[in-house]
Amino acid sequence: MKKLLFPQLSNLLHGGDYNPEQWLDQPEILEQDLQLMKQAGFNTVTLGVFSWSVYEKEEGQWDFDWLEQIINRLFENGIYTILATPSGARPAWLDEKYPEAMRTAKNGMRNKHGVRHNHCMSSLVFRQKVAAVDKQLALRFGKNPAIILWHISNEFGGECYCENCQRKFQNYLRERFDNDINTLNHEWWTTFWSHRFNRFEQIEAPCPHGEQSIHGLNLEWKRFTTWNTLD
Repeated sequence: MKKLLFPQLSNLLHGGDYNPEQWLDQPEILEQDLQLMKQAGFNTVTLGVFSWSVYEKEEGQWDFDWLEQIINRLFENGIYTILATPSGARPAWLDEKYPEAMRTAKNGMRNKHGVRHNHCMSSLVFRQKVAAVDKQLALRFGKNPAIILWHISNEFGGECYCENCQRKFQNYLRERFDNDINTLNHEWWTTFWSHRFNRFEQIEAPCPHGEQSIHGLNLEWKRFTTWNTLD
């Protein structure tokens, strides 16, 4: 006998991303959305993928009442919620107060606020703020029967070249090569073009205006970025 992953439902999860925070001041649109979802046979929707600036309009000031109302209204109509954590896009107050949370491009320039996934994966303050909002969501909705899944962030990707990431990359390489720079030089064949390193502190991430011809470096940077993102 097969064990159902979602015993609440007898069929496939069917739905999509839903962003009702964009028209909270127009409840008639929300009600129309609900009727259209039912006509389309939706049994799930994903909420909160990019809702951080509405959850936390100012630092530490939380507002989840609107979300709870929508989750409960959907549930009353047979639609479960896949609740996302909102780290894919940060509120403006965070970048204004903690600019180190913003990503640095390959050319060494720190990005401005905006777009999506514009965060430094190594930034301690970014990690702390993500942990804070995720904890608030878990405390408020972790036991809500309308939540069928959690959607962890959204579309991970990109790289950060800030000083924190560079130092973290160097430490990653120390561990990867047993703190032996000669082992790294041998593995990367750095004698070619006089690319040998004397210390791990001399190694920088590959970039257009620096080193990008050592393929071992290119590969380890991608491995590091993947590891840092998962971390």
